[in-house]
Amino acid sequence: MKTAVVVCPGRGVYNKTELGYLARHHAGRAALFAGFDEERRRLGQETLADLDGAKTYSVARHTRGDNASALIFSATLADFMAIDRGEIQIVAVTGNSMGWYSALACAGALSPEAGFKVANTMGALMQESLIGGQLIYPFVGEDWVPDMARKAELLALTAEIGARPGHVLTLSIDLGGMLVLAGDEAGLSAFEAAVPPVQGRFPMRLSNHAGFHSHLQAPVAEKGRAALPASLFGQPAVPLVDGRGAVWQPGATDPAALWDYTLGHQITETYDFTKAIENAAREFAPDIFIVTGPGATLGGAIAQSLILSGWRGLGSKADFQARQATAPLLISMGMEEQRVEATG
Repeated sequence: MKTAVVVCPGRGVYNKTELGYLARHHAGRAALFAGFDEERRRLGQETLADLDGAKTYSVARHTRGDNASALIFSATLADFMAIDRGEIQIVAVTGNSMGWYSALACAGALSPEAGFKVANTMGALMQESLIGGQLIYPFVGEDWVPDMARKAELLALTAEIGARPGHVLTLSIDLGGMLVLAGDEAGLSAFEAAVPPVQGRFPMRLSNHAGFHSHLQAPVAEKGRAALPASLFGQPAVPLVDGRGAVWQPGATDPAALWDYTLGHQITETYDFTKAIENAAREFAPDIFIVTGPGATLGGAIAQSLILSGWRGLGSKADFQARQATAPLLISMGMEEQRVEATG
């Protein structure tokens, strides 16, 4: 039996190719999704069935925070439930950004219904406010070789711009070999003007994304705490690794502290996904990492995080690809050819 750390993706992973993901992979979870849809109908929101079953994909419709969060949470949780426990022992769960809400449910600290309520509520609150925005920019080249000097330069630039009058810019997510920055229009535009375009697509603005994981979201965090009681939270059944790299252990977790982190620090401070992966690797030494669907875009950031930590001698993209070809370290459930390795 292989041991695995499961990684739950955040916003931006339910795209055109994922349309129909719930129906395609999880027709047997209809009762679970019907319960989630009942909650959305009560709130006057579009149902998962209508969104996932749409004839065409719409960026304006499907990437809205209130819709994307519900779709991604549902797909992630159902994928987690589909992992073959006869062949794979899950030793820890972590996530990226919104994926933290999914991780809470996968690990059992929230029931499926409570997890959906948290993800759906926070997605709706973010969409209502849409305070600030995000962009992404790499500090590694296409070979994924760590360049810590370049990272330091970019963080110094971010701090300098953020200190200018009338500008807000800060590190939102430390995402493997990439920096996700949060800020207002002045801060984001100043960064875009100061860095060279690289790899044909960066710096890249993230559509329908607010300035997540920054002090800009303090009003959203306050609303979230008012709407979501600490009584929703309980003990995890498996260890949880949060956005600081801290581990919440079964039987030793204070649910009130978990609520406080989830609706406090996790919203208003930098989310260190790189540290979460590094600590999960070192603490639990899994045979494999499994990233749930939908999508498969988080795989690169996981691989880059393992390279940055020097995990099992990895030093570059070529090293990772060679390892994947012989003894895979990463299974992406959003990729059809890899999915069967997790589901049996």
